Amino acid sequence: MGGRTGEFWPVPDVLAYLAGSWRVERSVRDLATGDEGRFAGSTVFRPPAEGGGLLHLESGAFTWRGVTRPAERTLRFLPGAAPGTADVRFADGRPFHGLDLATGRYVADHPCAADLYRGEFTVAGADRWRTVWRVGGPAKDLLLTTDYVREARGDRA
Repeated sequence: MGGRTGEFWPVPDVLAYLAGSWRVERSVRDLATGDEGRFAGSTVFRPPAEGGGLLHLESGAFTWRGVTRPAERTLRFLPGAAPGTADVRFADGRPFHGLDLATGRYVADHPCAADLYRGEFTVAGADRWRTVWRVGGPAKDLLLTTDYVREARGDRA
């Protein structure tokens, strides 16, 4: 990868950068009620059995209001329209957002019913990136901050 530009780390190829295993820590704040939750787990970006791109497989434990439960999600990261970008989709194929980290920073919007999800993606280095999603709407006022740290190759069996 290239060198740093300002406070962000440019990523010329999103899919190549994301491939592999990451430790994940997410804080979830309900800005209306003050409630806070935490997710801790891992994300693996790996090629799917069929088709191109990467599967984003996240699993861990989510704690909300003192109760901890298992949590997981799957997304598909497909090659985007421009070289080095990605087209992010939900597991069922519905569009989620685009992703272009050529400058090390990207802002994506995802309208969902009456809510708007606005995500900011920032890359801090070869092994560290962050997403901050602000979710606003009639029934939601949330801030979700997720930090990803690459796992060393020997950390996973």
